[in-house]
Amino acid sequence: MRIVINRRPVRVGLLTTAVASLLYLGATGCGGDGDEEAADKTLAGTQLCGGDAVSAQASKALKVITGSSRFGTTAEKSTVSRAATDLVEAFPGTTGGRDDICRIYTADGTPDFAIRVTWGLDDGPPTGTPAPDFTVLDMGERTLAAADRASVQFACRSDRFRIPTNAAHVAIGVEHWGMPTEPEGDIKALKDAYATVAHSFSLAMAKELRCEKNGGLPAKPVLDPA
Repeated sequence: MRIVINRRPVRVGLLTTAVASLLYLGATGCGGDGDEEAADKTLAGTQLCGGDAVSAQASKALKVITGSSRFGTTAEKSTVSRAATDLVEAFPGTTGGRDDICRIYTADGTPDFAIRVTWGLDDGPPTGTPAPDFTVLDMGERTLAAADRASVQFACRSDRFRIPTNAAHVAIGVEHWGMPTEPEGDIKALKDAYATVAHSFSLAMAKELRCEKNGGLPAKPVLDPA
């Protein structure tokens, strides 16, 4: 499966997230009581992106990726529920790219760093040989994990679709979004972390779509190579 950067215009909700992050940075630049007030507006990992997308295990994985356990607020409409509604409307077509579910920023606003979580519809099961930096994992139709991104594709049949008997091939991506840099640290730990976050969002999407048998996804991430 290809990870394709979507070049379509960013939705208003995402612009709101970016603006809110900049305003937040300005607020935290001062000392005194303002710091405590700003700290109250940060989120734990399990509260991000609508509050039902990041499991406790995925929240720990986000700390491995970002080094932080507190994050900036995400836009009100940047949720799995909203993305699932858009996906149902798009099916049985294919997206030809990826649309955002949400973007995750650290609370301290680390420059040029964000985690972008996306969804897309492919026209069939994944084919071809993955790039050498990917590890193939046994989740869904295919899961790929690298030190700066991961993707999960699964087949979903659901009564939410206009043609319930047809399978939608749903692709969820999680990637480091910002200036390209060489991953640093434990590469295996980073791959596991990205795969864990991708699994969490994929399972949340499968449940939101009411996929039969959760699209074949396991209840917990499988991190051993396929």
